[in-house]
Amino acid sequence: MTTLTYLQGYPESLLEQVETLIAQNRLGEVISKRYPDTHGITTDKALYQYTQDFKNQYLRNAPPINKVAYDNKIHVLKNALGLHTAVSRVQGGKLKAKAEIRVATVFRQAPEAFLRMIVVHELAHLKEKDHNKAFYQLCCHMEPHYHQLEFDMRLWLICKDEGWL
Repeated sequence: MTTLTYLQGYPESLLEQVETLIAQNRLGEVISKRYPDTHGITTDKALYQYTQDFKNQYLRNAPPINKVAYDNKIHVLKNALGLHTAVSRVQGGKLKAKAEIRVATVFRQAPEAFLRMIVVHELAHLKEKDHNKAFYQLCCHMEPHYHQLEFDMRLWLICKDEGWL
């Protein structure tokens, strides 16, 4: 029996629908049909440019991003899909802060919509540090289907773990 690790906190009615698809061996098929293609953003340089394009479109006044990279040390099971960090260093007599975004390596071979959702999430942290109402409003501003993509991405992760994709 598949555990719905990634779906904790979702309503019971949704979980029942997912369990029905799993019992019918159709969850992988449904996700593959909805998101058939992976993206071509496989290098850190391409990921940086992809993220910068979003930042320039939606968050021009936000602090600059110094680094964006895939990170194989991020473990999806620990609820981390990406990380936004601010690294502070003393240079001369000044304190310099550098913003970094790291994305779990599993998204290197993911559908583009899921990578976009992760990037939008991490960019939103440039303006809003906490997962509050303003944070999710910003996410939905940058990606109107943010919540659906987050749910579908969790289903995709279940399929990946079970070998259905």
